Amino acid sequence: MPATPDRRRGPETILAFDFGLRRIGVAVGQSVTSSANPLGVVSNGEKGPDFDAITKLVDEWQPSRLVVGMPLRDDGEPGEMKAHVEEFVRELWRYKLAVDTVDERYTSVEAEAALKHARASGTRGRITRESIDSGAAVFIAERFLKGRTNV
Repeated sequence: MPATPDRRRGPETILAFDFGLRRIGVAVGQSVTSSANPLGVVSNGEKGPDFDAITKLVDEWQPSRLVVGMPLRDDGEPGEMKAHVEEFVRELWRYKLAVDTVDERYTSVEAEAALKHARASGTRGRITRESIDSGAAVFIAERFLKGRTNV
């Protein structure tokens, strides 16, 4: 018999991040449909992530949690970016929100394929690195949301 959903937990909005050393893709997702939409990218450079931009997104979308893609290798072991992502996760605690990580393997590949399909069908123009990063954040958000709803 399937588990009864927890009715105390209402609709949830999340912000998802695809961390990169130059850009951080961002998407907003919601639990009602387990879907997400790209929001663009936040810069990440010598001075670190643009937390002013992230703060604006948090203020605008009022998420109940933040989700960050964790880079894993094909064998499931942590990738070389793990330490950078863990530091970013620690810095996100400043928002006093739950912060979760999710396996981000192949999300950039999936995002690029989806964007190429949209371009081939005429619903999308030029594909940029920024659109791929933000698209990867969409896949990260949806993985998290679908994993939560299948409990």
